[in-house]
Amino acid sequence: MAEVDDKLKESLIEELERRPETQISLCYQCQKCASGCPIAFASDWLPSQIIRLILLGEAREVLSSRAIWLCVTCAACTARCPMGIDLAQVMDVLRRRAIVEGAAPAATPEAIFNEAFLKSVRQYGRVYEMGMLLRFKMRSGAFLRDVEKLPTMLAKGKIALLPPKGADCAAVREVFERTEKQK
Repeated sequence: MAEVDDKLKESLIEELERRPETQISLCYQCQKCASGCPIAFASDWLPSQIIRLILLGEAREVLSSRAIWLCVTCAACTARCPMGIDLAQVMDVLRRRAIVEGAAPAATPEAIFNEAFLKSVRQYGRVYEMGMLLRFKMRSGAFLRDVEKLPTMLAKGKIALLPPKGADCAAVREVFERTEKQK
């Protein structure tokens, strides 16, 4: 088991280090990323702790954490990083890797939402909120949670009943296919 974990650690670090924007070895633990993270209060690990865990060889711990699924990729951490590490991109790599390694907590609301969001973007070229919400509600079983907000969102134009038009679906699907080939 230790040999498998060592290989996972090495391959994960290699994957992150080969991209100039995700070179986690540059991190010197200044905590600026953590101080700007809007989900830090709800997370099991801070962004800086995630990097440290990876470098310490705790890849399994990282891939099974809630933090990578809670990340909203707002890039506040990326903007604050003095070393230019794109932590939002790091979290994206970690989510994809968690799925590949079978470490993704498939039944958590965060993982279900992530899957619904990506399927929506892949299908329509950009997010179709109503379709994404329906997919999320069906998979999570939270059918009536927040349903009272739907009329207000519809009235204010925050959510549309029909899928978006004008997006280049073929180009977006090509990005997804390229990403899948890189795995």
